[in-house]
Amino acid sequence: MTNWIKNQTPSKPTFEIGVIQLAWLGDSVWELHQRLRYINKPAKSKELHLSVVEEVKALSQVEYLQYIEHLLEPSEIDLVRRARNKTKRAPKSIDPSIYAKSTGFETLIGWLFLNNPKRLSILFEHLELK
Repeated sequence: MTNWIKNQTPSKPTFEIGVIQLAWLGDSVWELHQRLRYINKPAKSKELHLSVVEEVKALSQVEYLQYIEHLLEPSEIDLVRRARNKTKRAPKSIDPSIYAKSTGFETLIGWLFLNNPKRLSILFEHLELK
C-alpha cells in the first residue's frame, strides 16, 4: 500500500520550509495514505469518509506517533519536538498537548515525504502492522 510513496523522488533541500508548512503538507499526505488504504473496501462514501476521519484525527495521530517513536532517528525526534514546540494554538475542542504532538507527527510525515520517501514508506508499513 506504500508503493505510491516509494516511487517518489526526494525534492530539493527543504531547510527553508517551516515546520508548520511541513505539518500542513504532512496532514494531506497522511490523509491521502488513509484514503488509499480504504479505497478498495466496499462501503458507502459516508462510511469511507468517517473511517478516514477516525484515522486522521489528532488523537489517532498521537497514537501512531507513539507506536513508531522507538523507530525514529535522533534527527526525526528533534523535528517532531521542534514542531510540537512551535504549536501555539489549538482548537478549543482538543487538548493543546494532543494537538502539539499531532502537529509533530504531521511535520515528520511532510518532511519525510519531501526528503526521504523510502523512509516514510517504511514507517507507514510499520504502522500498517498496528
